[in-house]
Amino acid sequence: MTVNAILQVSIFFIVLYLFAKPLGKYIAKIYSSSEFTLPFEKTLYRLCGITFREEMNWKQYAFAVLWFNFFGILIVYAIQRLQLYLPLNPQHFTNVPPDLAFNTAASFVTNTNWQAYGGETTMSYFTQMAGLTVQNFLSAATGIAVLMAFIRGFMRYESETLGNFWVDLVRSTLFILLPLAIVLSLFLTSQGVIQNFKPYQTTHLLQPIQVENKTLDTQVIPMGPVASQVAIKQLGTNGGGFFNTNSAHPFENPTPLTNFFEMIAILLIPAALCFTFGRLMQDKRQGRAIFFAMLIILIPCTIGAIYAEQIGNPALTSFGIDQHINGNMEGKETRFGIVNSALWAASTTATSNGSVNSMHDSFMPLGGLIPLWLMHLGEVVFGGVGCGLYGMLMLVIITVFISGLMVGRTPEYLNKKIEPYEMKMACFAVLLMPMIVLILTGFASITTVGISSIANPGAHGLSEILYAFTSMGNNNGSAFAGLSANTLFYNTAGGIEMLLMRFWLIIPVLAIAGSLVKKRKMIPSSGTLPTHTPFFVILLIAITLIVGALTFFPVLALGPIVEHLMLWRTYG
Repeated sequence: MTVNAILQVSIFFIVLYLFAKPLGKYIAKIYSSSEFTLPFEKTLYRLCGITFREEMNWKQYAFAVLWFNFFGILIVYAIQRLQLYLPLNPQHFTNVPPDLAFNTAASFVTNTNWQAYGGETTMSYFTQMAGLTVQNFLSAATGIAVLMAFIRGFMRYESETLGNFWVDLVRSTLFILLPLAIVLSLFLTSQGVIQNFKPYQTTHLLQPIQVENKTLDTQVIPMGPVASQVAIKQLGTNGGGFFNTNSAHPFENPTPLTNFFEMIAILLIPAALCFTFGRLMQDKRQGRAIFFAMLIILIPCTIGAIYAEQIGNPALTSFGIDQHINGNMEGKETRFGIVNSALWAASTTATSNGSVNSMHDSFMPLGGLIPLWLMHLGEVVFGGVGCGLYGMLMLVIITVFISGLMVGRTPEYLNKKIEPYEMKMACFAVLLMPMIVLILTGFASITTVGISSIANPGAHGLSEILYAFTSMGNNNGSAFAGLSANTLFYNTAGGIEMLLMRFWLIIPVLAIAGSLVKKRKMIPSSGTLPTHTPFFVILLIAITLIVGALTFFPVLALGPIVEHLMLWRTYG
């Protein structure tokens, strides 16, 4: 690591902390009082037929979440299938095929934003805005709403209700996501991110080129309402790119300054929600403990990814190419270099954000392993908006339960007794993802429909398949680009996986909240394990790493680890 790299990483995390803390306080204020209801908000509730003071139990809340998102899938699917006949389609793009439309609808409704298509060659402006950008808001708002219901399970005692999903959804959108997206959109347009409805522009090349015995002297430059989608794709930990090259495209990410603040936006709300949690629980130490547990995992992973890329590729060194200064620049934007590419890769896979500013498929084996492993932890190292924190709280429950067994006491967390029901639901939430990912990876690795999409055989091909199902299974959306995923098998299997991993996890989370909210308050005693101390933070980190490492180590050993050993044995 160079001094420059250390300085850039340090500045990034310091700025993140300085932005996240006040935002967390603001979010807590939004949800801490029912009196925070503005006149236009009440008008919106009346127009939608929402009784905002009427609360739901966990089953009603879960039903509202599932019902709302079911209609979201239908609407996004219909927009794609009718794209040719809808407005704002200056390039006259045809209707999206059924399997791809299903995959994309599932992807954006589940906050995954996995893309098996090229945005500028497939989707009209109307589809990008009314279908995809709208879901960027609503899927993120759903995650925040479920988190708030879960937190109320700890906040309330001997109760039945967890709040009102529709009110939580509206407040997340109106008071958090929309204001931040407007500010970031204006900043991005000031830096050169485009925002228009023009048809694609044709320009003459300064120097004609020869392609397959043809002379090309013109280039088609895509246009569109890009800044508005880029802002919410980052803030909502969505990640779907308007263009195929995503945040490596100069119209989405034109300068180092936009690159820096887009990275901040990716982590901003998930980090802020840690502080929100502490304030809502009236114990700021609890929020800080979870924030620093996440940070302690992310920073070494970021440093490891940077180091893996800076040492370069031994295959190129064997040809006498000096990589001492530049390192492995394959697949990276020269505007951003290794540090910002690796920092982005770690940030986007620590959260459930699928945007990329470099090609992960071109990372060194260990450089590519780190973003893959961050997803294997369950997208809990900050994670997605809302879902990252409630995912980490599942691991907190497991940690508290294990520590309680170690000392022979009934486990407690935030004055609530943790009993077998909560433990079963938490284990279900934690273990479902590895089971689904490994089953699908194994099936794809031994069948023609799976391996026919691999561009690279051997260990790297396995890594591409594993990365794809890990990304979709964790509602992330980034990819190893060497896998051709726009096939009937990957579109269908991936779409089903994304839906299962989003909504089957929400159900046990709300079930735990419904159980906790009924419990009476326990008075802490001398035997109660403090859950805000450095010891507990270390214990939580250990449980998080063990779950990820033990579950996925065998397949990682067959993929990126063996690829690394083969590479250095051959060329090192």
